[in-house]
Amino acid sequence: MTYAIIETGGKQIRVEPGRFYDIELLTAQPDEKVTINSVLLVQHEDGISIGQPLVAGATVEGTVLRHFRGRKVLVYKMKPKKKTRKKRGHRQEITRLLINSITLNGQVFAASEAATAEALEAENSPAETTAE
Repeated sequence: MTYAIIETGGKQIRVEPGRFYDIELLTAQPDEKVTINSVLLVQHEDGISIGQPLVAGATVEGTVLRHFRGRKVLVYKMKPKKKTRKKRGHRQEITRLLINSITLNGQVFAASEAATAEALEAENSPAETTAE
């Protein structure tokens, strides 16, 4: 089992290829590929690479699926006997990110099935366009 711990949006998240995660808002557009270089730990089979603070040469690649807003958080302040009440709400901006692959020093440790299929299509498409 291969996974990595990345830092994005001030939070640390454990990610695996082929799964999607809701993280803080990224500036990328939907269906755009994103590379995250702040990788704190990479675990592959029995080997583990721990950074101090970051793992050198490690990257996590993903695709932005969509942007949306999270659930509303209500903040209600009241001072008893003073007739003072304040109600405010907040909705966090969130990006849904699909993890495609985890790479360490140019070697792809894990790739999702979708990313593997895209790579195979890219390799096969120039061979199919031969002149007759």
